[in-house]
Amino acid sequence: MDFSLELPTGPLAEAILSAVRTSETPSLANHSVRSFFFAQLLAAHEGCLEDAAYDRDLLFAATVLHDLGVGELAKGKARFEVEGADLAADLLRRHKVPEADVGRVWEAIVLHTSAGSAERRDLLTYLTREGVGIDFGHNAEIVSPWEKQIHAAYPRLAMVRSLVDAIVERAARSDAAAPLNSLGAELLRERRTEGVTRLERAAASCPWGE
Repeated sequence: MDFSLELPTGPLAEAILSAVRTSETPSLANHSVRSFFFAQLLAAHEGCLEDAAYDRDLLFAATVLHDLGVGELAKGKARFEVEGADLAADLLRRHKVPEADVGRVWEAIVLHTSAGSAERRDLLTYLTREGVGIDFGHNAEIVSPWEKQIHAAYPRLAMVRSLVDAIVERAARSDAAAPLNSLGAELLRERRTEGVTRLERAAASCPWGE
């Protein structure tokens, strides 16, 4: 397939990129943009680009905004997936995105860490989770022809460690930010008891490192 590093344009796309680049570390901002490219490549691989449910602009919003909950805009008053989804929804509403589409993006962000749930929802939620997962090395073979080009433009910058640091820091702010069995709570527990988390250990086997 033809592949381009071109991103969506227009006021909404610019606001999405600005929100991420001004509130997240460069490492996390790059991770979010890579997740968009990987999700697009997965959609092409699975023949979804012509599907009526496929919406490139909403996929851009969901993937690029999926970690707002670990950026500077988040207060640590709820689990990071929920707080990030709320922040993303507020941004979309300010740009007059239809409420049904706001809800789709909200759900995709909330469920992006929920294995076994995201895959059973709509195409946007599925592609968002899988695009993020590919950036951790899952199904890497699907994007291997293009990953060097993507990583050259958006380098990793120790993404896994940077992300875990941000999740753990916010999870430690309140009980509401780290409810039992949530990803934030588990990573916080692992950091405190073992000094290293499962995500950091798994990065050792990721085909493109952390």
